[in-house]
Amino acid sequence: MDNAPIHHSGIFQSQIKKWETRGLFLYFIPKYSPELNLIEILWKHIKYYWISASPYKGFDFLKKDLDNVLANIGKNFTISFS
Repeated sequence: MDNAPIHHSGIFQSQIKKWETRGLFLYFIPKYSPELNLIEILWKHIKYYWISASPYKGFDFLKKDLDNVLANIGKNFTISFS
């Protein structure tokens, strides 16, 4: 779990014991650990490897490139963890 405020809410916390009885155990990652948060790894690849500097000229350029990347993750854009 990434320590989002919802993960510390009373409603969420009250469910943890029930989930554990069903075999679901939650582990919180340290407050700043982007290497453990998959969305941070994805965003790093998008920003530094998959789009060039030119889309930053304007919102429409950036949106076009982001749409392309997000539509093609797993096809043209992949991350290797090895």
